[in-house]
Amino acid sequence: MSNIRVTALYKFVRFDDPEALREPLLGRLSELGIKGTILLATEGVNGTIAGTSEAMEQALAAISALPGCETLEWKDSHSDAMPFLRLKVRLKNEIVTMGVPGTDPTCLVGAYVKPEDWNDLITDPDTVVIDTRNDYEVALGTFQGAIDPETDSFREFPEWFENFRAELAKQGRTPKIAMFCTGGIRCEKSTSYVKSLGIEDVFHLQGGILKYLETVPKQHSLWEGECFVFDERVSVGHGLEVGDYQLCHACRYPVSAEDRESDKYEDGVSCPRCYGTFTDTKMAALRERQKQVRLAKARGETHIGDDVVMTPRQKAPV
Repeated sequence: MSNIRVTALYKFVRFDDPEALREPLLGRLSELGIKGTILLATEGVNGTIAGTSEAMEQALAAISALPGCETLEWKDSHSDAMPFLRLKVRLKNEIVTMGVPGTDPTCLVGAYVKPEDWNDLITDPDTVVIDTRNDYEVALGTFQGAIDPETDSFREFPEWFENFRAELAKQGRTPKIAMFCTGGIRCEKSTSYVKSLGIEDVFHLQGGILKYLETVPKQHSLWEGECFVFDERVSVGHGLEVGDYQLCHACRYPVSAEDRESDKYEDGVSCPRCYGTFTDTKMAALRERQKQVRLAKARGETHIGDDVVMTPRQKAPV
């Protein structure tokens, strides 16, 4: 097994003074050699971190010791090399940014649906299934029949849903609302928001897509395509097998095997999505950077610009 454990975690919990938690947590994780990013806010904790298995056990114990985090859950993957360059523990207004004050999953949230029960819910004709992820994630794969809001960021979801709700009202429909995301954090917050609007029959996939792909056999699955993940794997399929996608290191968007066959694809420099959008100066800088990446790899080192966990918006929702 690979020697670096990569762990994604989040928990909605009330922190009265997240600033007071930051320095002790940063100090403890630093002692353990942990790298990655942890976000702290009054609404809880969110992040992805990596380290040796032994160090990660102690790191997770430290995070679980935060007020109200005794039942913290997480999802693990493994890497041959450390996927992060440094450790960051940051204070934020929200651990996943929706931008709607007062949205609180600790007080109001949709019904959790286990992966093994998800198919029955989303195949019910009276259920509307909504993918709460961003457009570049949905492009890789989604559930059969799911609605794609075509949002560029999670901040756009509330406005999209208000318009969608108005359309349902025009049609005289009051369907059940089932929402999902990668690991649970965005759909958990989305259901809290939707229920705050007075909608009662609201559900979300417990553990997100990743738990579904891990739990439900491929022959019974309603998932189509691959799932974008915010770590060095880039995408996964059924059984959490690593997928075929890679990241374009120029624009940080996922590129398929087909994309990589395009004459607009140059490793580390461009892909069909970003081709032609950079100046000649920028292209020259990208080629030089890619040259340094190759040289570093030949020396058995990781180049500072080769952090494949970064996303198009330099964020890592779960």
